[in-house]
Amino acid sequence: MNIPNFLTLLRILLIPLLVIFLMEGKKDYAFAVFISAAVSDGLDGFIARVFKQKTLFGAYIDPIADKLLIGTSYVALAIIDSMPGWLAVLVISRDVIILGGLTLLLLNNRKIKISPLLDSKLTTLLQLLLVIYFLAYDYSIASFFRPMESYLLFFTAAFTVFSGFHYIVLGFSILGKSINNGNSTQ
Repeated sequence: MNIPNFLTLLRILLIPLLVIFLMEGKKDYAFAVFISAAVSDGLDGFIARVFKQKTLFGAYIDPIADKLLIGTSYVALAIIDSMPGWLAVLVISRDVIILGGLTLLLLNNRKIKISPLLDSKLTTLLQLLLVIYFLAYDYSIASFFRPMESYLLFFTAAFTVFSGFHYIVLGFSILGKSINNGNSTQ
């Protein structure tokens, strides 16, 4: 196992600890765990690219780890009333739809390359920033950003929806090309 894959697995293992801290009302500890997980996300990708340690396992497990971290954070923050529940539903729904689309493509023997779209990367960044904002809400630095909270919520929701539709359009395109090329499974 290489270092990037180890960091990705470590990120997954930090998720239960994050939830435990949130459920116990220890947002400061949850904040530290989330920041550690977010840093490991950037670090694993950087190491994989720079040191040419990209693996097929990493290509699959890294986005899964991201979705687990973000999705769990949104649900937990919504449960403890730190974040709007509608946003957690939106984020989880997008990811479920994307996963369902990937499953549909794989079940139809469509070859897909696992690589995030630019708007999806921006969506992930906004989603991460919003979690950080709500985890740091009680601290003075977060109070500086409170007037921008509605904008951060709006842009995160908008990019979540937009990137979700982008993946849907891309998925139908892949499915349609294969059917139009005579590769239909019917």
